[in-house]
Amino acid sequence: MKVIENITDMRKARKIMPGSVGFVPTMGYLHEGHISLVKRAKDENLTVVVSIFVNPTQFGPKEDFKSYPRDIKRDLAMLEPFTDIVFMPSDKEIYPEKYDTWVEVKGITDYLEGAVRPGHFRGVTTVVNKLFNIVEPTKSYFGQKDAQQVAVIKKMVADLNMNTEVVVCPTMREKDGLAMSSRNTYLNPEQRQGAVVLYRALMLAKELFAKGERDSGVMRREMTELIEKEPLGNIDYISIADAGTLKEIHRIKTLALVSMAVKFGKTRLIDNIMLE
Repeated sequence: MKVIENITDMRKARKIMPGSVGFVPTMGYLHEGHISLVKRAKDENLTVVVSIFVNPTQFGPKEDFKSYPRDIKRDLAMLEPFTDIVFMPSDKEIYPEKYDTWVEVKGITDYLEGAVRPGHFRGVTTVVNKLFNIVEPTKSYFGQKDAQQVAVIKKMVADLNMNTEVVVCPTMREKDGLAMSSRNTYLNPEQRQGAVVLYRALMLAKELFAKGERDSGVMRREMTELIEKEPLGNIDYISIADAGTLKEIHRIKTLALVSMAVKFGKTRLIDNIMLE
């Protein structure tokens, strides 16, 4: 496994890579959810590239950029068995002095995370676009846990005729159902125990749907009542939206995305499932 820290060397390495290249962009502090993406990339490609870059432009002014967990030594040890190249550029390498060009996807970024985190997706699409241009991956791997991010990146790739296939992989969960996330490390033991309520609320929606419920208002109300029984959790939003447009729907008639954001102290957790 080779570690590359600048764009020039990454491009030189890319020129001599044989066959298909699988790419997994990450912000580090890896967990088994990330590694599941890397393993999938290894199964489907001759070369695997993983980036580790905590992207400052997708964090809001009151968000956790400086405190975002980092452990490069641990990350590299986890990647060693499955990865050919780890690309770890500095902030200045990605955003040099006088940098002033941005990529923005309209429409689907107006909802959910985009509505409560202005500018977040502009940062995401800009950095992913840059990484795609540098790595030139055949296939790029993302987790379903960040459902809106996946939709935004797929839209960007289609609209800009980008030459990579976006592969979406299932959400990886802890034994109790909590979606794996680097931010889970912020939770104290009581918050960690309470955070399982996100998964329980999603399973409630799935159960209601299986019993024939199609009224999103009824489902949202029951999910809200369940989460509000957890004293440490504070609901940011609960959404039942069209999976294509991310617009809220009153009745479920096609593929629907059920998603939520819930805060435990200063830690904001997101999760989702699809209903069809």
